[in-house]
Amino acid sequence: MKKAIKEIKAPVDKKGEVKPKKAALTMQDLLDGYKGGAVGYKRGQELTGKVVEVTKRTVFMDVGGKTDAILAEREYDLSRDYFKTLKPGDKVTGVVLVTENDAGQVVLSLRRAATELKWKYFEQAMADDEILEVKGKGITKGGVLVEADGVFGFIPSSQLSHEFEAEGEEVTGRKIKVRVIEVDRLQNRLVFSEKAVSEAVEIEKRKDALSAVEAGHEYTGKVMGIVPFGAFIEIIVPSKGKDKKKEEKEIRLEGLVHISELSWEKVEDVTKMMKEGDLVQVQVIGMDEDTGKLALSMKRLIVDPWVLIKDRYKVDSKHSGKVTKIVPYGVLVRMEKGIEGLIHASKMPADRVFHDGDEVEVFVESVDVEKRRLSLGVVLTAKPVGYK
Repeated sequence: MKKAIKEIKAPVDKKGEVKPKKAALTMQDLLDGYKGGAVGYKRGQELTGKVVEVTKRTVFMDVGGKTDAILAEREYDLSRDYFKTLKPGDKVTGVVLVTENDAGQVVLSLRRAATELKWKYFEQAMADDEILEVKGKGITKGGVLVEADGVFGFIPSSQLSHEFEAEGEEVTGRKIKVRVIEVDRLQNRLVFSEKAVSEAVEIEKRKDALSAVEAGHEYTGKVMGIVPFGAFIEIIVPSKGKDKKKEEKEIRLEGLVHISELSWEKVEDVTKMMKEGDLVQVQVIGMDEDTGKLALSMKRLIVDPWVLIKDRYKVDSKHSGKVTKIVPYGVLVRMEKGIEGLIHASKMPADRVFHDGDEVEVFVESVDVEKRRLSLGVVLTAKPVGYK
């Protein structure tokens, strides 16, 4: 007698449809469902957690794992000041260095968070004009490399006092008082000024003197130095200092007359115009409050000859001039002080050769005051047909 085979029916839902089979749970499914949180961290992964405890040598953080994460011990000494500011409950983001140590703990690096706090500190120090103390690391091209609380910075040569440069001492390990003058996180750039501290009194004096200087005013100055691009001039201005006697003091300010501001004529060699020790009249055309430097001009004390050029040099009028320069595109002719004209190469007579210093008779072809251009033609004794 055959036994009846019992029919096994697939489970159905209320609508009579067959329910889909559930896939078997994997080990990862079981781990993900663990109430203690996710596990299996990767090196370099960012984790955000809350500070649980801060001890003398480390920091414990709750990152949602089976055990607390801890700070890498070697980082504590590098950023000791930062970790002293942490307290239980603070939220901090770190990077995984070791996924699991012998105690089953995740080891984190908080250097990025510590560095972020330092940048904020330097930004605030710059805003507050605070004096900081940095440590010299060595002399580099253009300045001094320094360290401030584990962050490297730079003092440009322009921000070092004359006394500091004159000493010429070894800067490695030397403590230097500075002010922050530039903070750029993206460029990892931190710039300090030693001069802003050591010469603070002198800088204030110069700023005080600047308040007494009038833009556009004329001063008598002394030539202190000549360089290819101009001359350094020292002027003396009164400074009403608030001392007990309320005496009026004199403060010396230095300014630059750029070569383009020496004369309305083009100057090739400054030494042909002046020498050190000469007294000259200058006009103030600009000021730099940070450095106490002045921008000066000599030519602006003289009327610009181009202002009246249209009345003097009308089209077709004839004049005498002197050749000053031969150039590929023509001949430059000096008409008077500050006024030069050009005989274009296309207008030069074929049988005429010019030399520097030659006297030449010319006539005016066109005048462009805005572009300061005077176009000239040569007056010929025997005029070719069609030539003026």
